[in-house]
Amino acid sequence: MPKKERKRLQVVISDEQDALLTRTAYELSSPERLISKSEVVRLAIEKIARELGEGENLDQYRAILDTELLSDDS
Repeated sequence: MPKKERKRLQVVISDEQDALLTRTAYELSSPERLISKSEVVRLAIEKIARELGEGENLDQYRAILDTELLSDDS
């Protein structure tokens, strides 16, 4: 069976965001299964897309993005 083709995405994240990603992966992991930071990102993408599709949390996500844009400009 051929391997599933995946797209690669490179993003620049802050040290704080990396720490959040690491902590989240650790919290989702269990002794039976370690969760990678990539899996956390994929999960977050699916969760956000699902919520937006249902019309949930749109304003909250926009506020977070606006805050990040302001801090990036500094």
